[in-house]
Amino acid sequence: MQQPPKQQITIDLPPEAADGVYANLTIIAHNASEFVVDFARLLPGVPKAKVHARVVLTPAAAKGLHRSLGSNLERFEKLHGEIKAGGPQDAAGQIGFQPGQTQE
Repeated sequence: MQQPPKQQITIDLPPEAADGVYANLTIIAHNASEFVVDFARLLPGVPKAKVHARVVLTPAAAKGLHRSLGSNLERFEKLHGEIKAGGPQDAAGQIGFQPGQTQE
């Protein structure tokens, strides 16, 4: 059986989004129909983090993100070495969050 040709998608990146948003903390919540990912910034010595972006995903899109992010992490580690979790770059570990913790 012949596969249909893949459709090409054009992505529009508006100038206001092109710089991106820095986040060093993510908070993930889900229900039966969606995943909500909050990207926050936690500053040293400040006990409050501010959410700078929220992305709402369908379960299928969340699964696709999981696969894509995993694949990219593997390639990154092959080039740059293993990423050590729990080090200075893992600010969430310093304020009582547990890895994999979700809100419902």
